[in-house]
Amino acid sequence: MTPSAATAAATPKGASTRGMLLERACGMAARIGLEGISIGELASAAGMSKSGVFAHFGSREDLVRQTLDWAAGQFIEEVMTPALRLPRGMPRLQAISNAWLAWITAHPDGCVFLGAAMEYDGRPGPMRDHVATLLESWRAALERAVALAVEQGHLRAGTDPALVAFQFQALMQGYHHARMHHPQSARGLTERAVADLFARYAADAPAPAASPTA
Repeated sequence: MTPSAATAAATPKGASTRGMLLERACGMAARIGLEGISIGELASAAGMSKSGVFAHFGSREDLVRQTLDWAAGQFIEEVMTPALRLPRGMPRLQAISNAWLAWITAHPDGCVFLGAAMEYDGRPGPMRDHVATLLESWRAALERAVALAVEQGHLRAGTDPALVAFQFQALMQGYHHARMHHPQSARGLTERAVADLFARYAADAPAPAASPTA
């Protein structure tokens, strides 16, 4: 953050304006991608001058990075933070599932994170590294939640937390795409698929048969 941007954010009014700008930028990113955001277009959308927006961010690169970080903060606040107040194990996993579904449903224009993953996948550089770090931190949090469910005896001993977290995340990402072409049934199908996933690994479920060896 540049000195001018730091000064603008130091006052309550500056922080409020910056939050408003980041919320607007996040909405734009959901529709046109992070690379579509510019200081000028954000200024126009917010009814501000370019110099006024520039004072809060300093550069377009700073704006793009902070927009992604703001979206990440909102996601954690709405999805993970409430779940952490619940007991470890399945109560927490189910809360994550419910809140994650609600988050996706509440953002019909799309997910900034999935959009960023596609935008920067083939573009090596600091922004791609930042996107990867954010996504990896979320994957690790999911894996930890699954591991705690195993520790609590809610999921079968020997369950691979990395595999279940991967499957869980894949189902939620599938919901993002399915709601576009299958809007009436996408959420219900996702809820059933997640319930089936957890049921397959439940402590009282039979262990899967061993794969035949060659």
